[in-house]
Amino acid sequence: MKVAIVQAAPIPFAVGDGVAKAFDLAREAIAAGAEIVAFGETFVGGYPIWLDEAPGAALWDHPGTTALHRILLEHAIVEGDSRLANLQALADKSGALISIGLHERRRSSLYNNQLLIRPNAPPLNHYKLVPTHGERLIWGRGDGSTLAVHRSEWGNLGSLICWEHWMPMARAAMHAQNEAVHVACWPTVRESHAIASRHYAFEGRCFVLATGLVQWRDDLINGLQSVGGNADGEALLRTIPDGQRIHGYSLIIAPDGRILAQAGSVEETIFADIDLAEIGAGLAALDTDGHYSRPDIFELRVNTQKSVGVIFDE
Repeated sequence: MKVAIVQAAPIPFAVGDGVAKAFDLAREAIAAGAEIVAFGETFVGGYPIWLDEAPGAALWDHPGTTALHRILLEHAIVEGDSRLANLQALADKSGALISIGLHERRRSSLYNNQLLIRPNAPPLNHYKLVPTHGERLIWGRGDGSTLAVHRSEWGNLGSLICWEHWMPMARAAMHAQNEAVHVACWPTVRESHAIASRHYAFEGRCFVLATGLVQWRDDLINGLQSVGGNADGEALLRTIPDGQRIHGYSLIIAPDGRILAQAGSVEETIFADIDLAEIGAGLAALDTDGHYSRPDIFELRVNTQKSVGVIFDE
């Protein structure tokens, strides 16, 4: 089967425009034969790089940070969002799977969701279990209810987001669900991220789509202005060094860890033809959920219940 990574620049804050761009790019990839199309972390809404690169962004009640949070919250995707209808229709018509990162609002908090849009089926959520470092200023924590895979006749597809790939028990939980293809979502696939993604492919004996974005400082400013602008938010964004801040370098990786396709630091879509028979051949030497495990010594228990916090009895 043919798979694709769309490495593109988000349209920050402007969710409707971002979904429209994703639709056009996914449609092009599917027209070229892709059966799985993957976008990077929070492609819809844009990655919040001011948390890392804007001095003072983490200060308590910083006016720019709080303004940008309010704007993200106002524009975020919600469950059953009609703005995703065209992507769902594209999946339904083509039979392709579309994995896309976005900011999702649940009640009054934001979550980092790598959403899998499936043909003629409800989307499959994966909420980031632990936002990384400064991301905790924006996103809540996911739970085990979205630590799942899509099951199809050719095999299973799952995803983890960014530093979840350094959570050994999260990896073990995904390996136990027998992934054939795994989407590893990153803002950019720098060297350490590439190492983690290639390790995941080798350890899990699966194909890995390590997805990255490209993004410039002025993309954030232009996106903010397109949703009405905000003086405090723009002032914060202008403290970020000018130029390209997120550099892509997406990878498609085989189960033995070799690189099948690699992107540069520009907007581009990369493709690979993957041979699923490689998985069974590799399992002869290593099956971390089977003959290379020791269930008599090690046991992992995964709580797959949704953590809602408040339950109203009828």
